[in-house]
Amino acid sequence: MDCPDCGAPTLAFSVPSEYREYLPADAAGAEVCTGCLALRPVDDPPEDIPDFMAISDAIPSNRDAALPLVLLVGLIPSLATNRSEISALLERVERAGTDPLLALDRLAADPDVDPEADLRTRRRQLEQLL
Repeated sequence: MDCPDCGAPTLAFSVPSEYREYLPADAAGAEVCTGCLALRPVDDPPEDIPDFMAISDAIPSNRDAALPLVLLVGLIPSLATNRSEISALLERVERAGTDPLLALDRLAADPDVDPEADLRTRRRQLEQLL
């Protein structure tokens, strides 16, 4: 499927139950745009979790870190509204062995993605919140 915002391909994936509270709606899965990184709920996702490195090498290869990072990036455009969810996801990424702020820096520097939110600005704001 293609993103309605930028036309880039999307990756649909199933979201394990422990992460569903972080989705923008009550859905079984989500899709992330490989271009603008927009996150949208999906009611009938594929069962497998894809290799998120298809979006960018900045996303960890460790799926325990990749999934919460992708959800986090999807929530970042509404940082004020999603503050507690973002904070919890940052902790999960870190517990999985990845520095979430470094991953955001690398993602912001990736020329192949054009996130809907300014990740450099959001990263500074996250640092202040933490």
